[in-house]
Amino acid sequence: MSNGVRRGGDWSVWAARLLGAIIFLVGALIAAGGAWLVLEGGSPYYLPAGIALLISGLLIARRRSLGAWIYLGLFVATIFWSLWEAGLNGWALVPRLFGPGILLVLVLALLPSFDG
Repeated sequence: MSNGVRRGGDWSVWAARLLGAIIFLVGALIAAGGAWLVLEGGSPYYLPAGIALLISGLLIARRRSLGAWIYLGLFVATIFWSLWEAGLNGWALVPRLFGPGILLVLVLALLPSFDG
């Protein structure tokens, strides 16, 4: 467009920046906690998951579709990890999947407005 507005309009630019910042902050917390867990001999899942969230958040804030694909891949990995940790216990799966699922819905809602 000649007026400099990106595909999807201004609202999608700010929504992507906000969502990317949220995902980045969650990633920072999870990566920091994951590093501590690794040092204490705990689950190694959180450190790489946090790093993936950091990268995904940065890319989503820049409206790059790769950020959404990284988040989707992490969500699928989180499903497998959750089933390995909690089995089919629904109440144990809720805290592991509900928050990431909400973020996934938001990421997928913004995906059509992202640049390549």
